[in-house]
Amino acid sequence: MLLAGCATTTAPDQVATYDLLIRNGTIYDGTGGAPYVGNVGITGDRIAYVGPPRPARSGRMVDAGGLAVAPGFINMLSWATESLIADPRAQSDIRQGITTEVMGEGWSMGPQTPEMKKSSIEQQGDFKFPIEWTTLGEYLTYMEKRGIAPNIASFVGATTVRQHELGERDVDPNPQQLDRMRGLVRQAMQEGAMGVGSSLIYPPAAFAETDELIALVTEAGKCGGMYISHMRSEGDRLVESVDELIEISRRSGAPAEIYHLKQAGRANWGKLDAVIARVEAARAQGLKITADMYTYTAGGTGLAASMPPWVQEGGVEAMLERLKDPKVVARVKAEMVRPGSDWENLYHHAGPDRVLLSNIVDPSLKPLIGKTVAQAAKDRGVSPEQLVIDLTLADRGRIGALYFLMNEDNVRRQTSLPWMSFGSDAEAAAPEGIFLKSSTHPRAYGNFARFLGKYARDEKTAPLADAVRRLTSLPADNLGIRDRGRLAPGMAADVVIFDPATIADHATFEQPMQYATGVRDVFINGVAVLRDGNHTGATPGRFVKGPGWTGWPGGGACANGGKRPQ
Repeated sequence: MLLAGCATTTAPDQVATYDLLIRNGTIYDGTGGAPYVGNVGITGDRIAYVGPPRPARSGRMVDAGGLAVAPGFINMLSWATESLIADPRAQSDIRQGITTEVMGEGWSMGPQTPEMKKSSIEQQGDFKFPIEWTTLGEYLTYMEKRGIAPNIASFVGATTVRQHELGERDVDPNPQQLDRMRGLVRQAMQEGAMGVGSSLIYPPAAFAETDELIALVTEAGKCGGMYISHMRSEGDRLVESVDELIEISRRSGAPAEIYHLKQAGRANWGKLDAVIARVEAARAQGLKITADMYTYTAGGTGLAASMPPWVQEGGVEAMLERLKDPKVVARVKAEMVRPGSDWENLYHHAGPDRVLLSNIVDPSLKPLIGKTVAQAAKDRGVSPEQLVIDLTLADRGRIGALYFLMNEDNVRRQTSLPWMSFGSDAEAAAPEGIFLKSSTHPRAYGNFARFLGKYARDEKTAPLADAVRRLTSLPADNLGIRDRGRLAPGMAADVVIFDPATIADHATFEQPMQYATGVRDVFINGVAVLRDGNHTGATPGRFVKGPGWTGWPGGGACANGGKRPQ
């Protein structure tokens, strides 16, 4: 995993020289091993020394006495795709120690057709921006050149690839179309994608059959990539959906990860044992199956997800046109209030009194933010189901909502699983400017700090060394990121200094835009981005390439039978 030739070696009678020396901190190196008091020396953008205190010279000394020193945290599910364009500082994440944002939950920022670009621009919310790229690699390169605080990486979205070739219809690809879809995945892998990401409850992704997904993931696997999925169901068909993910991994040969593992709806809270058994049985058979999570009992997504997929077929404009038909409205309302036999009915699982309106674009509707669907419906004198339809029409499908679906005991238990990493499933924002125009989920400001503080420290669900491992080397290894996730000579100098005794989240559902505390310093590629708890404004973030990138020696995994670069 280490890069040859990057470590600084010093004879015993010589004094080492570094650009930056972090002294006297308690080292949690990311492997899960026992912590120890030591130093970290950084030269340029690389770690040059990690070990016991020893004589050294440095252009800058940082005293970390009494604090933890760890590799930068990796956010396995980031929606900072647009927020980084609005504000490159990524403050809500940087202040939690996140140094790498991994994007691509089903939708990715490329590849795009002209029609896809036009539709994306029409659906933009409070923040408007031009789309100055076409492929995924072009977007990631564009962001790096533009200047961003965190590193960024991305999966290529199975949804995006499907839209590129099939639009938003409920159809299966013919052989020629499927070949083109595979080619788009291979191109994205060669540009540096991490693998294929899917989000199978949302149209048009919901229309993809298992064999279609296997074909795309096989292409990623040939390039050393993995499959990561918001599964077809996290509720009534949860166990069956885990089985599908494992089947895709087995048949494609690619590792697979479950996005934000949860058990949605009270009737499904008892299924965690079965899910753990499925995953651990697959792992015992040699399959590389993992999961990530956020540490909250509510999910967050579009209000349109309250309605069945068939009404959304063909895209937003087709949905809005259907919802003007009284017969369609009657059918939609009837399906919303009963279990979804062939779709993930989040509205039914939560109930209208546990669906909270959070993101609204239309200024005239913004006073509804913070109200439940039940409250807003009562105020307007309509049924909750009619309110969902009315608001979807009025805000052109852009409204976001929080769905209270999960059980706290299950969340707590999941935080202890050794194959569990973490993702915010949110933007990287700040409580200022454009971000004040809508609300958000507290996971955007607190997910990682909440794990380290509330769960690992206070509720003792994980030893701190293992908690750090699951924020660093576990996701790095799963992704095939060869030079991040550990404190070791030759690794990229992504380093976090935090106080294990005080790290805490403060964001709530009522007031989500509150920074976490307890992280003092963050260095990304050797540059201080957070110093003494204050953002420096630095933007040293880089495009972190996946194993198939053609720039690796030998052409990357695509050219070497899927073998990841070492």
